[in-house]
Amino acid sequence: MAERRALDLDALAVSDRFQLFNFTRRDDHITYLWILRALDRLREVHQVQAGAEDVATALRELAASHPEAPAPAHGLRHRLDELSADGVVHRFDDASRAGDLASYRNRQSVYQFSELGYWAYRAVENVLGARVEDVNLSRLVFSDVLEDLTALAEANRTGQAESVYRRLSRLDSVMEDMGRRSAQFHVTLGEILRSTEASPEVFLRHKNALLVHMSDFMAELDRYLPRLDKAVHDVEGTGLATLLSRAAEADERLFMARGERVEDWRRRWRAVRGWFASEGGAPTRAAELGAATRSAVSGVIALLRQLTEAQRGGVNRSTQLRHLAEWVFNTPDDGAAHALMGAAFNVRSARHLGTAHEDDEQIPPTTTWWDAPGVELSVTLFRSDRAPTTGVPKPVKRNAGARSALRRRQAQQRADERMAAARLADEGAHDRVLDEADTRILLRLVTKALESRSVVAGRLGSATGADGGTAVRLVPSDRGSTVRTSRGTLHLPGFRLELTTGKG
Repeated sequence: MAERRALDLDALAVSDRFQLFNFTRRDDHITYLWILRALDRLREVHQVQAGAEDVATALRELAASHPEAPAPAHGLRHRLDELSADGVVHRFDDASRAGDLASYRNRQSVYQFSELGYWAYRAVENVLGARVEDVNLSRLVFSDVLEDLTALAEANRTGQAESVYRRLSRLDSVMEDMGRRSAQFHVTLGEILRSTEASPEVFLRHKNALLVHMSDFMAELDRYLPRLDKAVHDVEGTGLATLLSRAAEADERLFMARGERVEDWRRRWRAVRGWFASEGGAPTRAAELGAATRSAVSGVIALLRQLTEAQRGGVNRSTQLRHLAEWVFNTPDDGAAHALMGAAFNVRSARHLGTAHEDDEQIPPTTTWWDAPGVELSVTLFRSDRAPTTGVPKPVKRNAGARSALRRRQAQQRADERMAAARLADEGAHDRVLDEADTRILLRLVTKALESRSVVAGRLGSATGADGGTAVRLVPSDRGSTVRTSRGTLHLPGFRLELTTGKG
């Protein structure tokens, strides 16, 4: 059920829930874990909300029985605020805890587990507390399931709604536990089979118990599977709609509507039915579990035969690696050692190449190489394994004709400017419209004059600028001056413009 609900979450909800595990990636993650253990200890004594002082007291109590528990004297409130930012705990302001005005202004905060935060903490504790020794395939569960199915059919037939609810809840819990046990057992069995080359003694010591356990489970499953199939159909024969309606009526989940509760129990019943009831030619989950267990038994027997023959002949992976290590150690040089290891493990140089994308921000870092867009590679990189370069700069091409034409244009431009400067000095800038050449010379002269102006006794004095034998003088004036050009009118407020012949 939990897996099916997780598949219904969108990417944003998944990201928010992953944020609950941020404390496991911090540098002092062990300290955060003990803080959550202290909050859980307070929750067990029904102190739902706790302040930083309460958490510190709980940490000291934990340290009395667990020496590895830290007792952070500083930064405890900051860490609790970090857990609140991650959503693991909720933070509240409790003014009743303030003993004076200063404490009230500091907003004495209290913290409590959020619902999802407590699930995240319990998930971490379950991972840390997992033990390989606990795995098993419970063969006794089938008799309990058969008894619950028989009682469920009777309760539905006689109209006992509360009994229907209790039996269905128990069946749902048993199916979830059975699926978890079977998955954990086969994962652990795969780890055992994978690690036998490193520690065959452990496997040989437990082989008999392992084979007996799986054989007993399969025998019990084969004996109960037809009876469980019949029991499931007997329950449905009493009226499946009535059964689900009675279970939903007795269900005390207040935050779910009745229709949602009925649909939830329908999904749970489909899970129970998928375990034991045959539907056409499709195998049940119990039958699939039996087939996987039989295949595991065959794998264990084959591995046992392999280990026995290896011990009898004295050759196994361990002895082969020792011989290889001895050969590598006795090679004359490093090149021969690398060649020998490459031949032994089929290690060759990589025959692919790649380069960075021009805009790596367009491609998320989680994109696989299969889905990422390709990039262009140069022929030089592909053939010689060298990045392409621009090469040696090419010599500048000399073009005598172009240089002569450029010199002529520059000489003509300077001659035009000298003529325009002389015309400005002779005819002045007022009472006429300046053309492009005259305007360009005037603006250049005015710019130089404005750059040379100075302040004397808090007032701007006159300024002078010269270029190409023509000088301009800006004299302070209340009336100012105006110059008309082909591009518009140039206003010089506060200054009078005087043009004379001079040297720059």
